[in-house]
Amino acid sequence: MALTAGRARVLVTLSRPLPRRCYSHGGCSAVLPPGGYRVWQERAARDPANFWAEVAHGVLRWDNPFHTACQAGPVAGAARWFLGGRLNVSVNCLDRHVEKSPNRVALIWERDEPGTAVHVTYRELLDLTCRLANTLKKYGIQKGDKVAIYMSVSPLSVAAMLACARIGAVHTVVFAGFSAESLAGRILDSGCKAVITYNQGVRGGRIIELKTTVDEAVKNSASIKHVFVAQRTDNKVQMGDHDIPLEEEMAKAASVCIPESMDSEDTLFMLYTSGSTGKPKGIVHTQAGYLLYAALTHKYVFDYQEGEVFGCVADIGWITGHSYVVYGPLCNGGTSVLFESTPVYPDPGRYWETVQRLKINQFYGAPTSIRLLLNYGEEWVKKYDRSSLKTLGSVGEPINHDAWQWFYHVVGEGRCTLVDTWWQTETGGICIAPRPSEEKAEIVPAMAMRPFFGIVPVLMNENGKVIEGNDVSGALCIAQPWPGMARTIYGDHQRFVDAYFKAYPGYYFTGDGAYRTKEGYYQITGRMDDVINISGHRLGTAEIEDAMANHPEVPETAVIGYPHKIKGEGAFAFIVLKEQTAHIDRVKEELKTIVASKIAKYAVPDHILVVKRLPKTRSGKIMRRLLRKVVTEQSSDMGDVTTLDDPSVVKEILDAYQKYKKSSS
Repeated sequence: MALTAGRARVLVTLSRPLPRRCYSHGGCSAVLPPGGYRVWQERAARDPANFWAEVAHGVLRWDNPFHTACQAGPVAGAARWFLGGRLNVSVNCLDRHVEKSPNRVALIWERDEPGTAVHVTYRELLDLTCRLANTLKKYGIQKGDKVAIYMSVSPLSVAAMLACARIGAVHTVVFAGFSAESLAGRILDSGCKAVITYNQGVRGGRIIELKTTVDEAVKNSASIKHVFVAQRTDNKVQMGDHDIPLEEEMAKAASVCIPESMDSEDTLFMLYTSGSTGKPKGIVHTQAGYLLYAALTHKYVFDYQEGEVFGCVADIGWITGHSYVVYGPLCNGGTSVLFESTPVYPDPGRYWETVQRLKINQFYGAPTSIRLLLNYGEEWVKKYDRSSLKTLGSVGEPINHDAWQWFYHVVGEGRCTLVDTWWQTETGGICIAPRPSEEKAEIVPAMAMRPFFGIVPVLMNENGKVIEGNDVSGALCIAQPWPGMARTIYGDHQRFVDAYFKAYPGYYFTGDGAYRTKEGYYQITGRMDDVINISGHRLGTAEIEDAMANHPEVPETAVIGYPHKIKGEGAFAFIVLKEQTAHIDRVKEELKTIVASKIAKYAVPDHILVVKRLPKTRSGKIMRRLLRKVVTEQSSDMGDVTTLDDPSVVKEILDAYQKYKKSSS
C-alpha cells in the first residue's frame, strides 16, 4: 500500500455544486467567495438557516433533501437541523470519493516504530469498513445499538467508527488509556451491546494491555453480547465465549454493505467528557449537522486544499480525533495522518521526522506537547526538513506565549500560519480561531481571535447581562445555535439544559471566561467551573475527589487545578485523614493508585497535602478558591472569608503548605 512518488496526491472533488452562491467544495479550494470572511460571517449570523442550508446542499451528499434547515426549540439547546433530510455519513466520507478517485490515499498510519507507515486508499478503507460493518450485523448489531470502541489509533479503529455509521449503530470511542472502571462506567451508562478492541496496544515502545482491560470492564456487564478482538501484536490473549476474532470474521464477510439511510438528527456518536460533578457525561452528536460543521471548519480554519497531507496528532478517543483525524478530513476527501506514537519516541524529534517523511502540510497538536518539546531545544526540530508545513494548529487548552513563539518561529520558521483554536467536545468543531479571516489579516500570538461562520460569541457579567463594547472580560457564551452543537447528554437531557443553558437563559454557556480586546478579538482566559485541563484533557475535580473517597482512611478531599509548566494544569489534592497516622506516604501512594485505576494515570494528582481540616462555609461548602490562592501563592489577597465557619483554618492550611513546600524542595 505504498504511496507512489513518496506522497499521496489527493484529488478532492466533493459532490454537487452549490446553488447560487460560491460555497462549492469542488477541488477543495479554501478561497472564500467574493466579499470574503466578513460577508460570510455577517450573513451566517444574520440569516443562519439559509446560510447553512446552502452550505449543506453543496457539501454533503443527501439520500433525501431536507425541507427545513433549522427548527428552533423552546430552549436554546433544542434546535434541530436539516429536518426531513436523510444521508449516510460513511457514504459522505468514503463512497463518493471511491467513485471518483479510488486510489487516492485516505489514511497514513504512522505506527509506533518510525519508518513503518502504512498507506490506506479510499477503496481499501471502504472495503475494511464494509467487511467490519457486515461482521457487526452478523452478530446482531443493528441500527440504534451502541458500540464501544477501545482501540489505539489505526486504520481499523477508523473503520470501526465508519462501520457503525454505515449500519446506523452509535459508536462511543473510549480513550485507550482509561482504566477498566472508567470503561465499565461508560459501557453501563450507554448500554453498549458490543466492544471493539485490540489484543494489545503499542505506544512509545511499550505494550498496553487492552483486551485485559476490556475483560475486567465487561465481566459484570449485562448489556455486552460480544467483544470483537483485533490483533495489533502477535501476542496471544485469552479468548472467552463472547469474544470474536475480528480479522478472521472480516475475511469471511462480504466487501459490500448497503448503507443505512439515516435521518439528519439520528445519533452518530456519543463521547464522554468530564463535568464539574463526578459523573462523566455522554455528549450526543447527530449525523448531518456534526459532519457538515467538522468538514467546513477543517477546510477553512486550516486552509486545506487538494493534494495536501493533514497531520492531526490527537487520539481518536477525544473529540479532536473524531473531528480532525476522521470525519472532517475524510468528508473533504483529504489524506489524514493517524499518529500512534508519542512526541518523544524514540527521541524528541519524532514529530518533525514524521513531518519530513510524510510531507505533512498542516500540523495540529496540543500545547502540552509543544511545551514538552521546547525543553529539548531547537536542534531536534532543525534536524529535519519542515518546508512542507503550511499551517500549524494548537488545540485542547489556551497556548502560552513562550510555546506559541517557539512553535511559530522554530517549528514554522516564521512563515507558517499558526491557528490557536478554541472549541469543546460539545461544540463539535472549532468555534473561534485566527482563520478564516480577511486575506493576510493579522494574527495575534496566543489568541483564538475570530469566531467561525455562524458562531456569535457574547460575554456575560455576573448578573446575566450581555457586556457590550471592547476591552472587557466575562463569561463566554454563544448567542445562537449552529449545526455542530451537541444535542443532549445521553439519558439525562435535564442535565444538558442545566449545564449549558440554565446559567444564562437563551445562551449556550461554554464554562470558559474570555477577554474581548480593544480590536474585538477573543482571548480565552480559562475555565470558570471546577473543571481542570491536564495536558489538554478536561477533567472534573469532583471525579478525582470521588475516586479518592474510596480510601478508608481519607474521609475528606478537595482537588484544585494549579499552573503546570508542561501540562498546562496539574491536580493538587488536599486531604484530611481519619486519624493521625505515621503512614502518610503509604496513604498518598495508595490514593495515587486508586485514581489511576478508577480514572487514568494522567488524572493522578502531582501533589497531595495532608491538612487537619478543609476551609468550609457555614453551610458546609468547601471554599476551593481559597485553596487555589494558597497553591498559586496569592495568600495576601484571600478576598472575603467571612462566610467561613472558622476563618482560622486559612492560616492552618497556609502553614501546612509552606512546610510541605520546604520539605519538597
